[in-house]
Amino acid sequence: MGYICTQFMKHTILLIVLSCCLFSCATKKEILYFQDAEKLNEQQTAQYFEPKIEPSDILYISVSALDEEVLKPYQKVTGLQTETRDEQLQGYLVNPKGSIQYPGLGAVNVVGKTRVEVITLLTDKLSEFVKDIVVDVRIINFKVTVLGEVAMPGVYTIKDERVTIPQAIGLAGDFTADGKRETVTIIREENGVQKVTKVDFTKTDFFTSPYYFLKQNDIVYVEPSLKGVKKSGFIPDIPAVLSVVTIILSAVILITR
Repeated sequence: MGYICTQFMKHTILLIVLSCCLFSCATKKEILYFQDAEKLNEQQTAQYFEPKIEPSDILYISVSALDEEVLKPYQKVTGLQTETRDEQLQGYLVNPKGSIQYPGLGAVNVVGKTRVEVITLLTDKLSEFVKDIVVDVRIINFKVTVLGEVAMPGVYTIKDERVTIPQAIGLAGDFTADGKRETVTIIREENGVQKVTKVDFTKTDFFTSPYYFLKQNDIVYVEPSLKGVKKSGFIPDIPAVLSVVTIILSAVILITR
């Protein structure tokens, strides 16, 4: 009877060990990115992207001309010294109605327009008063937020107003070992409506998606894998459970001998 019990205990321990290996190991398909990358060979990438201006954006607008004196009424004055100027303070905030208040011009509607379109609009308007004017416009609060299982979660300012999902993940230091690559969530607000989509980093389908290029204020969230959830303590950790079970079974074997 003791022999049978001992053999049963040994088989039980072996079964638990095998189960632990099966549940705790990540497969190749869960880790590798872009596993169907050959599909991208000579394939047209996502459409050309240029962000459109939205309410609450901050625009940095610079104007220059040969006659600086004539230009002064159409330049923003902040009262700050040149060496301490902050672009945010120098910028023009797009109000909820979609316009900015520009010196000498009043309200100028910019919402829904691209940076180039605003440059053209202001150049046309200011050319009526200033000769040979040069205008440049940038969105200086173009930011994306990357959260979850990445090495450096945070809010990232994008200087050139153009960032893809892989680039955003790269800025955040790549996925952690516990990041789930198959269901990366992107949250985007369009016209006051929240939109959510999922991206699978193990495939390349999203390269032609409207979400391949991120928009200002997009949120990227990498959820934890099962392994990561177990680490949080919400699901019992199999190796820890195995240790406890092994101790109990060992004690039972000693007692039944």
